Amino acid sequence: MPLPLMPKATAVWLIDKTALTFEQIADFCGMHPLEVQAIADGEVAQGINGYDPVANKQVTAADIARCEANPALRLKLLATAEMQQKKPKGGRYTPVAKRNDRPDAIAFLLRNFPQLTDAQIIKLLGTTKDTIQKIRDRSHWNAANIKPRDPVILGLCKQSDLNDAVAAANERLAREGQTVPEPAVSSEDAELS
Repeated sequence: MPLPLMPKATAVWLIDKTALTFEQIADFCGMHPLEVQAIADGEVAQGINGYDPVANKQVTAADIARCEANPALRLKLLATAEMQQKKPKGGRYTPVAKRNDRPDAIAFLLRNFPQLTDAQIIKLLGTTKDTIQKIRDRSHWNAANIKPRDPVILGLCKQSDLNDAVAAANERLAREGQTVPEPAVSSEDAELS
């Protein structure tokens, strides 16, 4: 269950301004009832200013009044547009230890999934268009040591993200009336089959 912003400050406000039970406040704020009681006794959260959940559109005054009338009822957190928004994804961070694996993953995707656009590879692996082009035309500074390896096994992307990208690329090709290319199979892969 999602919790309100600043749960302790919200609990302080609810204790000071409402007649809700400790259990109701604890349930709404994700705290233990004894912790709410300690806040009410002044043992915990001294100096914390109360945070008004009504003014900040986390709960309605009518919901508070409804719960004050019946101790068995519980407050419900409002799903505001601000809380529902997903955090926009920034650039994908790759740990230093895995950065040398990225060219191998790019080579794997270029070989096995040629239908992927550069933008999809950039999004999957957090690389640059310049790096993709250098690996594609074998002018990368470490081209002699690049061995295509699965980015999922390397931990550079999730299998579900790769599947989604490949499905989107296949749909794009189908819309354009092109055939979906088969993944390249090397002699090593053929021996394993």
